[in-house]
Amino acid sequence: MLRRLLALLLTVWALGFAGFAAFQPQPAPIAKADGIIVLTGGEGRIARGLDLLRDGAAPRMLISGVDPEVKPGELAAQFKIGAALLACCITLGYESVDTRSNARESAQWIKRYGLRRVRLVTSDWHMRRAAWELRQTIPPGVELTEDAVPTRPSLGILFAEYSKYVLRRLWHIGKG
Repeated sequence: MLRRLLALLLTVWALGFAGFAAFQPQPAPIAKADGIIVLTGGEGRIARGLDLLRDGAAPRMLISGVDPEVKPGELAAQFKIGAALLACCITLGYESVDTRSNARESAQWIKRYGLRRVRLVTSDWHMRRAAWELRQTIPPGVELTEDAVPTRPSLGILFAEYSKYVLRRLWHIGKG
């Protein structure tokens, strides 16, 4: 009986992983939002957020998970951000170190500015867990658009992310 249960669990896990790996989230169509949240840690994320901000998709942007060693001027130089845009419209979030703390930092930013529609920018492989974590912390009624940056993740990255996502959801269920 125990072997069958383990075999069933392994099969469910493997099928879930196959679906997770095969059907990655995609970039979202351009639509107006009150704010853009970019999670650091992957190539193309900040550039995507800046493109959206410059194109007028939202009036403000949070970059969550900025390394404390990174100074605003360094970020501005690296991404060719003008001083006026940086001063008016971009918040650098230095408080988060992982996806859960990204969500907490982002939720505080959403509350501070009273935002109702936000766009989340992160890598495709990271989007499901990041969006789920953010939805656990944002105020009810806030509309979240998932805008995934396409990547070519390794099987190892996909497996690790799938495992984190499933375990985090199970932990949350067990807690509640």
